[in-house]
Order: sequence, then C-alpha cells, then structure tokens
Amino acid sequence: MLSRVWSASVVGIDAVKVGVEVDIAGGLPGIVVVGLPSQEVQESKERVRAAVKNAGYLFPLRKVVVNLTPADLRKEGPSFDLPISIGVLAASEQVNVDLLDEFLFLGELSLDGSLRPVAGVLAIAAAAKHMGIKGLVVPSHNVREAAVVKGLSVFGFQHLSEVGEFLRAPSQYQAAHVNGIEELERNRYSGPDLQDVKGQSHARRALEIAAAGGHNLIFVGPPGSGKTMLARRLPSIMPELTFEEALEVTQIYSVAGLLKDKGSLVATRPFRSPHHSASGPSLVGGGSFPRPGEISLAHRGILFLDELTEFKRDVLEFLRQPLEDGHVTISRTRQSVIFPAQFTLVASTNPCPCGFYGDTVQPCTCTPRSREQYWARLSGPLMDRIDLQVAVNRLKPEEITQQPNGEGSATVRERVQAARAIAQERFKGTNLRCNAEMQARNLRQWCPLDEAGRNLLEAAIRKLGLSVRASDRILKVSRTIADLAGDEALQPQHIAEAIQYRTIDRMQ
Repeated sequence: MLSRVWSASVVGIDAVKVGVEVDIAGGLPGIVVVGLPSQEVQESKERVRAAVKNAGYLFPLRKVVVNLTPADLRKEGPSFDLPISIGVLAASEQVNVDLLDEFLFLGELSLDGSLRPVAGVLAIAAAAKHMGIKGLVVPSHNVREAAVVKGLSVFGFQHLSEVGEFLRAPSQYQAAHVNGIEELERNRYSGPDLQDVKGQSHARRALEIAAAGGHNLIFVGPPGSGKTMLARRLPSIMPELTFEEALEVTQIYSVAGLLKDKGSLVATRPFRSPHHSASGPSLVGGGSFPRPGEISLAHRGILFLDELTEFKRDVLEFLRQPLEDGHVTISRTRQSVIFPAQFTLVASTNPCPCGFYGDTVQPCTCTPRSREQYWARLSGPLMDRIDLQVAVNRLKPEEITQQPNGEGSATVRERVQAARAIAQERFKGTNLRCNAEMQARNLRQWCPLDEAGRNLLEAAIRKLGLSVRASDRILKVSRTIADLAGDEALQPQHIAEAIQYRTIDRMQ
C-alpha cells in the first residue's frame, strides 16, 4: 500500500515543503530511502524501525521504499524521522490517514519512540502558513516555538504512540497557544546598564548616536580605558525589538539550533562577540550545507569584535559586502542561500602594538614603522564602512573615585527612540529602518547642505583625504545628530560633530 505524509526541509532560513511517500511491497524485508537524503536521513531507517516496534506497533516484514520529494532537493537533518514513521504506519494501515494531507510532521525519534526537538521549526511553521497547511505536529519541546506563528494549529507530543492516538481522535486534543506579544514583553532586556560607566562623555555620546542611527562604531584606546565595558552596554540603549523583528531573529536562531535557551521568542537584540581566532565561514556563514554565521546571528542586533586588529585581515574583508548590502549570499554547487545580516558593527582596538600610544600615564614603546604596520591590518575600505571612530582615554584617578555615574540606559533610550521615530516617519513608504541604511540617492533628498555646511564638509574631505563613502557616512551621522536634536535641517554644528568621529582618519 502507498501513503504520503507532508514534512519540510530548511533552505537558508526559509522552508520547502517535502513529500514523504512510503510504499510497502513484496520483496526482501528492509527500508530503502531515496530522494537525495543526507547521511542523517539515511540513518533514520534504523531509528524508525526501532521506534515503531517500541511504540507498540508492528514494523512490516516486507520491502519498504521511502521517497522524499522533490527529488532534486537535498534533505538533511533528523526531522524526517517522525514523518517517515507515520508514513510506514499509514501504509501498513495502523493509523488513521484522514489528517495526513492537512498537517506537516517534524521530529527526531529515539529508539524507544520518544520525540526529540529539532532545529528550524519556526522557519517551517512560518512557511507552512503560507502553504495553506492547517497545522503542525512537532515534539513537545518545539511546540511553543511553532505556536508563535498565528493562524496555525500546532500540536506537540512526547512519544510516537501519542501521535498515533492524535490521528485516531484529533478532537480530544487542544492546539497550543502562545501570545507572542506577551512573550516579548516578559523577556525584555535586563543586562548591564550605561549608568555603570564613569566619565567618558565623548564615548557615551557616540554610543547614543550609534543606537539612534544604527551606525557602525569603533573604540580606540589603551588597555583598561573601558572600551569593552562601553560596547557591552550598547544593547541597553537600543530600541526594543518589534514583534516582526523578533520573529526574524528567532527564525535565524531556530535554523541554527540555538533557540533552546531563549524560549519561544528572542525578545532582546542579539549581541554576538566572536573570538579573534574566528574563521571567515564562522563569521559570515557557510559549510557544506550552509548555516548562518555570526553576522546573521547578530541580525537586528550588534556584532562586537573585540581587539579588531587581532583578527586576520582576510577574515575581516568578509565583512565588507554584508556591511554594505545587509545580507550575505552563500553559494554552493547545488544551491545558493541568502542569510539576512543587518547588524551594527561595534569594534575595539588598541592604538598601537604596545597599546599606549597617546596615553597620559604610560609611554608608548612602538616605533612609527610598527604603528604603521599595525594599522595596515585594517583595510581602508573596511574603515570607510565604520561611521564612528572614537578615541577612548584612560580615566584620571579623581574621575574614578569622585565622579558620579552618568545617565542610566532608560533615559538615553528614550532619546534614542524619539530620534528613531523621526527617522521612521521620514522613511515611511520605503524599506529603510534607520539612517545608516540610507543610500546616495536618499542623502540627496534628506541631507541637503547649506553653503556653510558644504564648505565645512569639503574642507574635511581635503584635509583627511576622505573617500566618497566616508563623506557619505559623515552625512548619515549628521542626519542622526540632527534627529537627536529635533532639527529638520542639517546645521554646520551637526556636520562638525560628525567629522570629529573620524579619529582613525586623523591618526593616519
């Protein structure tokens, strides 16, 4: 007898509907899986055989052929265990088949028949809604993740036998319900606060501008000046994730298999901090079957590269295209996938190999040649893409012991959200979300300069030798500074402050 069960396969962060066809015919007992299965799917034959028996069903002592359609799509992962087992039970007439066309089935099976969680369930749930599928049957550990998608009936089970009972009497079971908005509000940011930072008013101002406009930022200063401490408090003043943004981020974490510790919804902006030994593929994504890298895991959040000059130069060059386009394309022989990567890059580095160039306490021991070679690790095109370049100086002893803490994150975040609201009103009808995403044509429309502002910018371009891209970034930062001040037109003071944030250009 022939049966068909629906499942899905994740491609990038999207999902494709997969048909699991099972035919039981005469021949030597055994299971054959065709349809471009990966090694994990091939191994499902033994898991399915043991799980079916241990769940109290009979495994057919005949030849079982499993076909995964479409045949030209690579199928990977253990999530096909459950649909294959249901297909076998349906073909051998041991379960009711009335609901098989209305549901997608996902889940890994243990040998005793219990269901284990799988990755990518949210991506599949979102795709299933658009496919017109009525509902999903998933492991109980994945049920809240899938139930975030509205308009879809999601049922979670712990054992294969429970799925069989559900197919026999579905009216006795209630679909899971998750209020995504409440889930989002319940798990808002509760990390380090900007109030912990003493002094550093210039750096704090740069953080506020970066948060308000989505601008890339680098801190340059000696060891112990507070670069990392400042960077780790940027999430506390970023605008809160909207529900749509939270779904985007959660979908990426679901595909990457990193959602287990984050509940059903990622409610705070990601903060990713890879070590400087990270490889290019780990940073941008890749692998034989492409998976999202650090820049995609930082989507709608922050990618923090501590000790930027310690990263290999060729690895940093991988960042250039994603920083410009907001996504990364991973091409392989059989397929090409696109991962979103709209993140704010925050970096920190010492000003020289010994770390004390320009320090007021400890003298620098580096030669001019060694400092030149040190900065040569960072290419000009990469630095052009960093809007805010900020020098962070060591605090004086009296600043450490006597100066009170600064403003708290909540106060700063209110100003940031007000500036973002101004920008979003300006960008209404476009796909732009913040000032950093503006293109050259947008700058002509929203960043016109008067004669004084134009003369100031031209002087900076001549003196600092700025590229066209760097001058455009100055205009974007100026637009954010004006939004924070509530000014509609760019003023010379806005341009002047933006030019101050080109520390590295002035050092070289």
